[in-house]
Amino acid sequence: MTHRTVRPRSRRGLVATAFGAGFLITGVAVAAPASAATPTVSCTSSKAALAAKLKKDITAALVGRTGTVAVGLYDRTTNTTCTLRATTAYDSASVVKVTVLSALLWDAQKTGRALTSREKSLATAMITKSDNAATSTLWKQLGPTRIKNFLTAAKMTLTKPGANGYWGLTQITVTDEQKLLNLLTAKNTVLTDASRAYVNQLMGQVVAAQRWGTPYGVPAGVTWHVKNGWLSRATLGWRVHSVGTFKGGGHDYSMTVLTHGNSTMNYGIATIQGVAKVIHKDLAAS
Repeated sequence: MTHRTVRPRSRRGLVATAFGAGFLITGVAVAAPASAATPTVSCTSSKAALAAKLKKDITAALVGRTGTVAVGLYDRTTNTTCTLRATTAYDSASVVKVTVLSALLWDAQKTGRALTSREKSLATAMITKSDNAATSTLWKQLGPTRIKNFLTAAKMTLTKPGANGYWGLTQITVTDEQKLLNLLTAKNTVLTDASRAYVNQLMGQVVAAQRWGTPYGVPAGVTWHVKNGWLSRATLGWRVHSVGTFKGGGHDYSMTVLTHGNSTMNYGIATIQGVAKVIHKDLAAS
């Protein structure tokens, strides 16, 4: 796949977040904005040593990285939670597509109907290829009221849908993204087992070019589900995000890493993958 970097040239461009990336980044050297203060990561766990290790290693992974990074981790198996800037708002870019699909399924559940073949086709393109036109169609179909009603049902109270159809400018936080991932990975009264399975199926079939981010460094034998987002704007540079869920090796965990203030998309990816690598490694060793 040819990599193209597209910068929005109009307001319409603000929803065009899936620019087509075909690479995994292990390190980059770029000029970047002024470095943010060293962040404070908070971790708790039924295994005190694991919490201490994660706090130390996530913090170390972010030393010297520029931009503003937010992190969320929850592992059910060890009751481990890590957070950094959990309530800081970010432009969603394409990670909001998981919310769009979840809202569509939630709305369909209310009348006991299955998704139509058209809806399934749009959903598949939206999640596996990060197709923007499909997302805009489903966003418009749902409308602001249904989307807000889903957010209320999911208790995603900090998420603010983008206005005037600009779904890529939805305001998201680590707290709410982790709530959504938790709904997708455990029984609950918001999404049925069938709905959860469908979202996970598509997140597990993301095209190879978009499997960067939170799955980076995932141990062999651990299944992954991912959705990434990337968007450049005149202020705060590149927004680069990744949300993922993982199961295997004695763990069942979800991870959110949100970033903005990146000088390039590649730089943001490298930051996310630096965090993901140490999280996977520490959990695998625990």
